[in-house]
Amino acid sequence: MFFVTGASGGIAGGVVPALVEAGHEVVGLVRSDEGEAKVKAYGAETRRGALDDLDSLRAGAEDADGVVHLAYNHSDFAAAGALERAAIQTFMDVLEGTGKPFLFASGVALHEPGEVLTEDDPSPFSGPEGHRGGGEQLALSYAERGVRAVSLRFPPTVHYTGDHGFVAHLARVARERGASAYVGDGANHWSAVHRDDAATAVVLALEKSAPGAAVHAVAEPGIPTRELAEEIGRQLGVPTESVSPEEALARFGFVGMALATDFQASSTLTRRRLGWEPTGPTLFDDLRAGHYTP
Repeated sequence: MFFVTGASGGIAGGVVPALVEAGHEVVGLVRSDEGEAKVKAYGAETRRGALDDLDSLRAGAEDADGVVHLAYNHSDFAAAGALERAAIQTFMDVLEGTGKPFLFASGVALHEPGEVLTEDDPSPFSGPEGHRGGGEQLALSYAERGVRAVSLRFPPTVHYTGDHGFVAHLARVARERGASAYVGDGANHWSAVHRDDAATAVVLALEKSAPGAAVHAVAEPGIPTRELAEEIGRQLGVPTESVSPEEALARFGFVGMALATDFQASSTLTRRRLGWEPTGPTLFDDLRAGHYTP
């Protein structure tokens, strides 16, 4: 049995059914009756708890053959890093020396602009003040302490019908303001993957990845943000415009910072090591199907 946090969230909506379909028993961490109903509809069982309830995390891990940690507190970025670090440390305290898998969600950002991140590039962030509380380095340090820790690096957009993430936010603001925006010259990139392909990568990582590995669930390595803004504009019938980083922050909130960031990443090693081949729709396929611009 595998314990999945964030089980009623967006990415988990692909991962949990994929795990069940692959023959794995799943128990998902949920906070509400609505979350419980959603996860049970995937064919999984549930456990009540929350990311800040470390006892619920500990109990879930103790009963499991491994953990897939997808939860993250996106509503409070100031406190999210510390919460993530505490959650990961709680799991490590339980799993150390067991050889059990611990797969955890991470990202492909925060490297030098223009560089293409590979699976063998380490996270530059460590310690409680680092991005996501330095959680990737903390978890992977236990690969030498009897935990099959694997980083699941997702791109900034994991797209699917019903997605409420970054692209949906960009489209919503573009509709409200009558213009679709990018930052500066729009030459920075966003990588992308369809949720079904991301879920397949997670299942393969659980079954095949070595301790200490990073998996890149990346189908499209780098879409220029200007092209993304232009496609959103075309679908909405509004013009496209360049804005400054300061205006992007004011217009989009924290998503404005992401809009100015380069998220290029390769998945060559993931494909080679796991035999993963994404087959789902591209981001522009989903945009042109009207999933973000109804």
